[in-house]
Amino acid sequence: MAEISTIARPYAVAIFNLAKEENTLSEWSDMLSFMSGVVENKAINSFVLDSKVLDTDREELILNICGDKINSSGKNLIKLLVEYKRLLILTKITLLFEELKAKDEGVIEAEIIMADQPDKKMVENLLKSLEKRFNKKIEGKVVIDKSIVGGTKIVVGDT
Repeated sequence: MAEISTIARPYAVAIFNLAKEENTLSEWSDMLSFMSGVVENKAINSFVLDSKVLDTDREELILNICGDKINSSGKNLIKLLVEYKRLLILTKITLLFEELKAKDEGVIEAEIIMADQPDKKMVENLLKSLEKRFNKKIEGKVVIDKSIVGGTKIVVGDT
């Protein structure tokens, strides 16, 4: 069976291209995040996985829950994923879409690993210096790891 990212990538690329063309990248980002959250819900997930449930019922449930939080293109995506039995790859589609969006915007994600919670000013200064070094916008995420005795470990992209 094909790897999930191999199946999800064409969907993510198509959505990204559509969103870029219509200048709705942030709207699609919000919609995909919301739809992924719905599908990841334990009760919804078990309903989707139930082989006794009809596709029309799956589609109806997801669309009713999403309501007006998604536009007609988002609804079409749900219908398409249900039809081809790929609703559960929505989370991977969302991740791949966000990677494409970040790359397009010139944003790199940094993971800052520290032993204790740093103050906000320290993180801001660290991100500014990383932006100068990499010459790109950096979005940082602080991770607390008590096994670190001291110092800081920073992972930017694959560096």
